[in-house]
Amino acid sequence: MKFHHMRKADLISKISDKTGIPKVDVLVTLETMFKEVKSTLSNGENLYIRGFGSFIIKKRAAKIGRNIKKNIAVSIPEHFIPAFKPAKEFVQEIKSSPNIKEAPELKDENED
Repeated sequence: MKFHHMRKADLISKISDKTGIPKVDVLVTLETMFKEVKSTLSNGENLYIRGFGSFIIKKRAAKIGRNIKKNIAVSIPEHFIPAFKPAKEFVQEIKSSPNIKEAPELKDENED
C-alpha cells in the first residue's frame, strides 16, 4: 500500500475548505503556531496539547559514533532534540483506523 504524504499546502487547503477561513489566514496561523512551538522548545519548555500530544525536548546521551567514509571513531557529545509524543487518544485513533494496513514509509524525499 502506498501512503499519501500530505504537504503544508494540502493541509492549508483542507483547513480552509472545512472552516471557510481564507487560505492566507490559515497559512499565517499555522506558521505562527510552528514558530511558537519552536520558540517554546528553544526556551527549554515542553508544550502539552490535551488530546493531541506533546512537543518535548529529548536528551541524547554522549556516545561514540563512526565516520564510515574515514573509518574513524567520532565522539558525539550529549545533545537535545525536539520530539513529538502523541496523546493516548491520538495513538488509539491511529491503531484502530481501518485505513492503515502497513507501516508508512519512514523517509520522504520531498519533506519540507
